[in-house]
Amino acid sequence: MQTKQSAVVGGSKKGFIAKMKKNSTFFLLVAPGTIFLIIFFYIPVLANVVAFQNFQYSDGGFLYSLFHSPWVGFQNFIFFFKSADFGLVLRNTVGYNLTFLLLNFFFAIFFGIVMSQMRNMKLLRVYQTSMLFPYFLSWAILAYFLYAFLSADKGIINHMITGAGGTAIDFYNTPYVWPFIIVFMGVWKGIGYNSILYFATASGIDPSYYDAAMMDGANKWQQIKNVTLPHILPIATLMLIINIGGIFRSDFGLFYLLPRASGTLINVTQTFDTYVYRALTTTNDIGMSTATGLIQSVVGSIMILGSNAIVRKLQPDSALF
Repeated sequence: MQTKQSAVVGGSKKGFIAKMKKNSTFFLLVAPGTIFLIIFFYIPVLANVVAFQNFQYSDGGFLYSLFHSPWVGFQNFIFFFKSADFGLVLRNTVGYNLTFLLLNFFFAIFFGIVMSQMRNMKLLRVYQTSMLFPYFLSWAILAYFLYAFLSADKGIINHMITGAGGTAIDFYNTPYVWPFIIVFMGVWKGIGYNSILYFATASGIDPSYYDAAMMDGANKWQQIKNVTLPHILPIATLMLIINIGGIFRSDFGLFYLLPRASGTLINVTQTFDTYVYRALTTTNDIGMSTATGLIQSVVGSIMILGSNAIVRKLQPDSALF
């Protein structure tokens, strides 16, 4: 019996080694990405234990400090939930993300479908390039461009206002205008990138579907409604699930660099990510900052699992997993 079991184990080992050798090229191709994920994503997850500590960095280095810092349990989380900033951070992060979710979803699908209907290839390339170009510009660069328009003394907009006999507006000390500016800049920067997937999906639809619709007397809008939208619905649902998972995250550059870190605007620009950065730079409270980041990850995971479960019940083919 033992001989048979050892033969089975030995055979499985040889089979595994044979498969490794046979697919060695593929393993080499995925090895750099796998190593990158392990080093920069999976190993740092272990440092989330700092969220449950009163972390004090000492001369012994990070690992020494990690093992010798006092354990405080959920105190960092409780302190954050009870702080005056929690309501503000939660309102801004969720509010902006819901707005971005709706607007990006609508405009990405709209422009993706519009571009898929274009037949002038030269004009299509011009539109695609002009829409995609802002995505590759960093928020640091865009912050300077925006400052050229909004500066109180040299801004283009204020020059136009004063030239018309009006009074210059100090935009960087006027909070109520910034929700509109942030939403506009966020949608404008990402609209080209977000529409690529829908454009590719709509362009890949079999033309025979449109031919059949035209034979039935369908106009352009009816073709889009009955042919294009049903075909892009699965990928749109998939992207919606993924974006819902980031409901507690925000683009740091958009909310910190674009308004030039103005303290006057903190009520309309403070999100979880900027809060973590400010907590680290002002109070050096690593434990609470880590706890805040962990809350973002946990909530994001719950949102993805919950939304995917709902989609799996309603439309199984469109679920993420």
